[in-house]
Amino acid sequence: MTTPLSPDSAGWPRRVPVLIAGGGPVGMTLAALLARCGIASLVVEADDGYCAGSRAICMSRRSQEIFGWVGADKALVEKGLSWVGGRSYFRDREVLHFQMPSEPTQRFAPMVNIQQFYAEEFAHKAALAQGGLADVRWSSKVRAVRPEAGGAQVDIEAPDGAHTVQADWVVACDGGRSTVREQLGLQLEGTQYEGRYVIVDVVQKTRRAVERLAWFDPPSNPGSTILMHRQPDDVWRIDYQIRDDEDPVEAVKPGNVLPRVQSHLSMIGENEPWEPLWISIYNAKCLTLPSYRHGRALFAGDAAHLVPIFGVRGLNSGLDDAANLAWKLALVQQGRAEEALLDSYSTERVQATRENIVYGAKSTEFMAPPNYGFKLLREAALRLATEDAAVSSLLNPRQSTPVEYVSSPLNLPAQESAFESGARAGMPAPEALLRADCGDVHLTSCFGEGFVVLYFAGQTGLPQDIAALATPGEEGPAAVKVICIAGQGEPAAGACVDALGQARERYGAVEGSAFVVRPDGYLLGRWKNAGAADIDAALKPYRQALAAGQAHPS
Repeated sequence: MTTPLSPDSAGWPRRVPVLIAGGGPVGMTLAALLARCGIASLVVEADDGYCAGSRAICMSRRSQEIFGWVGADKALVEKGLSWVGGRSYFRDREVLHFQMPSEPTQRFAPMVNIQQFYAEEFAHKAALAQGGLADVRWSSKVRAVRPEAGGAQVDIEAPDGAHTVQADWVVACDGGRSTVREQLGLQLEGTQYEGRYVIVDVVQKTRRAVERLAWFDPPSNPGSTILMHRQPDDVWRIDYQIRDDEDPVEAVKPGNVLPRVQSHLSMIGENEPWEPLWISIYNAKCLTLPSYRHGRALFAGDAAHLVPIFGVRGLNSGLDDAANLAWKLALVQQGRAEEALLDSYSTERVQATRENIVYGAKSTEFMAPPNYGFKLLREAALRLATEDAAVSSLLNPRQSTPVEYVSSPLNLPAQESAFESGARAGMPAPEALLRADCGDVHLTSCFGEGFVVLYFAGQTGLPQDIAALATPGEEGPAAVKVICIAGQGEPAAGACVDALGQARERYGAVEGSAFVVRPDGYLLGRWKNAGAADIDAALKPYRQALAAGQAHPS
């Protein structure tokens, strides 16, 4: 073990294992996840506090699970508003009404509306609660990044002056205008759309259900498209499209915004007093870096990719970046895995971004047609939907769903042909409500730190060699927990009963089969007739002995 370098005279660390540029929800969540893995980080944020305005407002079930791993889910659920569905209108006629898929046994709602600054706050508090391993510095900006063989030197401008920090790893979570990306001479690739939307937060009391509301060519704002979402604190988030010939600087001036908002609120019968809170402007982008790893620099969130807001894949994909990266970076930093493991972060998350971009582009082209041809097709679909309800499903944008890592180098596909159904390697491990000795337990609450082996048995009880795979007392991403899921019997320590049959159905399991879940809740592999030697071999690349002399500077 090497001795960490001492702080400078102003109290800034001279060296850190991980420097995170950007303290938005992705950067804060990454810091919290790393701390849970035992890795210290320094978060450098240019703003003096949490963001202003609603910004990213829709958090998926998967994102809520990630927040749950660091203990931030309770505050999120208590504050957020769960979707019940959505409605779309063509002019003054309803053409779509959908309900969000939900069941009483689920741990989280499919989608929750909440302002981004709350997500930042909850993630920040979770990071600070993880044993003091997360150091957050506000009003501080990364100015220069100088890569070296074993990390990078990072120059930071702070209120108390300039500082240089040596980092083993730099993770850029500093948004669409990433300084780290600029410093390394990297550019996003893809498509930027011309259509612009004004975004407005207004406070107004309402009794409407929490639904995604959309209007195409409404009488209140002819020729425009309008989206509305309810948020906590009696806030409406309203997005409306402006004409191509409108000056974006003029478009966001209150004198132009407020009459359009008033016209729409009056049209839909929302007559309570209201006042504006925040106004901004947005245009859709489908952009990504080709790779999210460049030596000791890694990219996540908007610093790595920009996807359209339609389909709510921005923040949710960024949180998935953090979940994917944290355990891999921790294992590498601890000397438990080779640096090549981080290449799989880029492979998996670039694939996810490209899939998100495909769906996001389709939604964008419907919400804000890029040319006259698209506009004609959209109007034809909307007109047809007023006459034929079967067409309505074509109008429903696909909401954010977890991506399957189809071609991940980590997947273990050898046993896939033995299964006829159920979740495959590379898919998110499904949820199931189980009966444990302490009461009902959601299976996903067992994920998020180390590896989890799920063994399916007829009665509670594990074969001795399978039970021996567990590493009691070990913490962090290299730890292994073994859970017996029995079809019947009484629950016991380390064993649950699948009384509802959900786990067997969703995993395609039979007696004697086993599944290995990665620390980010994705399936690594599955075996129809599990052998402890096979499972142990699958885990071996992530459980090397700590490298001699490995430094763990804090």
